[in-house]
Amino acid sequence: MTGLSRHFDEESLKAYLLARSERLPTGCLIVRGYGSRRGVHQKVAGRAWAHVAAYAVFVGDYQPDLAVQHVCDAPDCIEPTHLRQLSHAENCRQRRQRPQCRNGHDRELDPATGRLRKVCRRCNSEAQRRWRERRAAEVAEARAGYHS
Repeated sequence: MTGLSRHFDEESLKAYLLARSERLPTGCLIVRGYGSRRGVHQKVAGRAWAHVAAYAVFVGDYQPDLAVQHVCDAPDCIEPTHLRQLSHAENCRQRRQRPQCRNGHDRELDPATGRLRKVCRRCNSEAQRRWRERRAAEVAEARAGYHS
């Protein structure tokens, strides 16, 4: 497995992961990696992703060409029963989409794919407006410098 410190063997990595984790009432085994944020993928034991290392040592039969998916949708969970391996394409298809964008606006269904649009219309129009304003300022600045 890439990114794993060479100082770990299978048993010491199991003990390390269990020592850095805590069980939640939901059944998830949440690991504390190098980062302090909760709810994001964690790195441990060198530069290895915690969920990938946990799958390799607790479940076994790890295949590097497949992605490790969280069934519970908690990126920092290392509970072996919540992890499974599948292809990258299948992992992307099964990923849950949030009904709101990161700014809290409702997202619409894309009629071509039947999935939610990646960017909501409101955020897209605001981004285009900001771009047009920046572009107009650049053009005005260039014109002012040209006639001087």
